[in-house]
Amino acid sequence: MIGTRMKGLDVGKIMADFPILNRVVNGKPLAYLDNSATSQKPLQVMEAISHYYAHSNSNIHRGVHQLSAESTAAYEEAHSKAAAFIGASSMEEIVFTKNTTESINLLAYGLGSRLGKGDEIVVTQMEHHSNLVPWQQAAKRAGATLKFIEIDQKGELKMESIEGSITKKTRVVSVVHASNALGTVNDIRMIGEVAHENGSVFIVDGAQSVPHMPVDVKAIGCDFLAFSGHKMLGPTGTGVLFGRRDMLEETEPFIFGGDMIREVSFGESRWNALPWKFEAGTPNISGGIGLGAAIDYLQGIGMEKIEEQEKSLTSYAFKQLETIKGLKIYGPPPEKRIGVISFNISGVHAHDVAEILNGEGIAIRGGHHCAMPLMHLLGVAGSARASFYLYNTREEVDRLAAALEKVKKIFSV
Repeated sequence: MIGTRMKGLDVGKIMADFPILNRVVNGKPLAYLDNSATSQKPLQVMEAISHYYAHSNSNIHRGVHQLSAESTAAYEEAHSKAAAFIGASSMEEIVFTKNTTESINLLAYGLGSRLGKGDEIVVTQMEHHSNLVPWQQAAKRAGATLKFIEIDQKGELKMESIEGSITKKTRVVSVVHASNALGTVNDIRMIGEVAHENGSVFIVDGAQSVPHMPVDVKAIGCDFLAFSGHKMLGPTGTGVLFGRRDMLEETEPFIFGGDMIREVSFGESRWNALPWKFEAGTPNISGGIGLGAAIDYLQGIGMEKIEEQEKSLTSYAFKQLETIKGLKIYGPPPEKRIGVISFNISGVHAHDVAEILNGEGIAIRGGHHCAMPLMHLLGVAGSARASFYLYNTREEVDRLAAALEKVKKIFSV
């Protein structure tokens, strides 16, 4: 296949691990360019889940029989894999959740007892709703103030706004690492330093960064990091919350029930050890095991190679799309973003763009990307968005560019 050897990755070989990429949509080979919404899954992940159900299916932490022991070991090993993947000290710092949204909600409730009237919570103007709405509601419950770090015309955070927004009154700073709508990669290490200088808890939304680049929680200096398994080749309904051990110990759980307790009487309860304190009830065992397999797959390729390949592809896509008259790209230049390109064609609704591209077998997103306040800042109702991953090729980018020219002809723009 043309264009499948890029920056040391044999993309053609990688594509062979993803059965869905053999699909034909509307008579055309599928070009899946909606990876910011969710990624596709390799055979290795499917096989790990299937093997669990065929050989070891049982509840964890509840039985002394062989199947329960095997399930428990596999589920806990997945926690250890996630810890190693992001440089956490141990699996005790890794809580499995449904997704990034649940992870951030856990923090918004668990840290809520620290918030009071006059306190401040700081996020950015480019946040996904999952890192905006929970803090918006937490601020309302506590009588706190929600503040926003502003973006400039390039879709990057303003340095003066970072320094001006975070003050001694700030209790929580929760910032997206890489924007799902603009692709902007933020300097979270620097933001974390400002947060900690002011005594704030520093939280990072890594939903769009962890799948696409090396991320080390110690290097970036965060207190918490949230990300989703389904965006990094893992099953849907899987997410991870990293928390520094001391911070997790101080954070209250917000879901109560089985397995998250150490001791219960009719009047009182004591919580289980980390991370089980935050994993109430029967968890998504198969999903956790599948996420562990996804991490194995990504590490087998190398996150540095994946990042390099995506940067090369994004730069190529920029050059192709910039030649299309009437097409506007939002956000910073390719060297300052992940593999996400949001754009509009003058006179054409983003949903119409996505629908016509679907007719060409090309899957993209059209809409507000769960970032409505950001869209309002950009002066648009939404945008079309192409987002890349390790199995995408330059040939698919060429098909995208050709299809967009077809959009223009259909609408005579």
